[in-house]
Amino acid sequence: MTVSSGATNGQQTPRRPLPCGIYAPTMTFFDAETEDLDIPTIKKHATRLVKDGLAGLVTMGSNGEAIHCTREEKAAVTRATREALDEAGFKDTPIIVGATEGSVRGTIELCRIAQEAGGDYVLLLPPSYFRFLMDEQAIHDYFIAVADESPLPLVLYNYPGAVAGIDMDSDLLIKLAAHPNIVGTKFTCGNTGKLTRVAQATDAKTPWAEGSGYMAFGGMCDFTVQTLASGGSGIIAGGANVMPKVCVKVWNLYVEGKIDEAIALQKTLAKGDWYLTKSAIAGTKQAIQSYFGYGGYPRRPLKRLEKARVATIEEGIKEVMDIENSL
Repeated sequence: MTVSSGATNGQQTPRRPLPCGIYAPTMTFFDAETEDLDIPTIKKHATRLVKDGLAGLVTMGSNGEAIHCTREEKAAVTRATREALDEAGFKDTPIIVGATEGSVRGTIELCRIAQEAGGDYVLLLPPSYFRFLMDEQAIHDYFIAVADESPLPLVLYNYPGAVAGIDMDSDLLIKLAAHPNIVGTKFTCGNTGKLTRVAQATDAKTPWAEGSGYMAFGGMCDFTVQTLASGGSGIIAGGANVMPKVCVKVWNLYVEGKIDEAIALQKTLAKGDWYLTKSAIAGTKQAIQSYFGYGGYPRRPLKRLEKARVATIEEGIKEVMDIENSL
């Protein structure tokens, strides 16, 4: 099934819709010695995730080390991911592509590259390098200018920790949602009150109602139940790289009305996910290495973890991984 893009550049392009559910911002894997892209592992990982029940994938997000990759590498990762999904029979699974650059012009160019590489939507942070000049009007105008020209619909990315503390409030997000080519927000801020207000104002899509189709995404798997209770549409969570089945199970239990079971499993998931959150990209990759036999290391300057730290992560997520392996 496909839908038409809401882009205002005169193009009407068939596009995969964004279903409700769990999405993973996929890791970008590198050769341990050369730090070159490891395309076979990138494809292997994408295939594992969708076979384990994920609704969609995000390439070149924070977990994907977009900041460490060239434009050519970003395109190669997205292209390989699309190929992997198609080859595995998941041709309807959408891909959201991180496409943030510092300027309007550069971001639009990267959105076009994302489309050419097989992306269906783009995930965009607000500009932040000249933080002292980025007031609300500047941020608003940036997103509108990109949305006017991007061939792919925009999902806004509210992650203050990655953009010098810029935290878009619900009033701004609701105002931006009026643009036909802005179709969602990822709330990595963790503010469920903000998510609630935006979801209500936009009549966001939920597992029970199509609504306007706007997607209100929780940005971490440790508030999946809270996102659903707030009227959210999905979760884009780094933890889904490691324990996708558990993430999906929490979501499905709540959707099926098994609220107490969902809450109980959410508690176990949140406890395990904290070990990944604390250790960030390096820890998530090493967790994948420990439990799935691949993963490797981030690009420098991110540090490789010492063995004792890796062992602590492996033990810390054991409870949730035992559940993962039972599903």
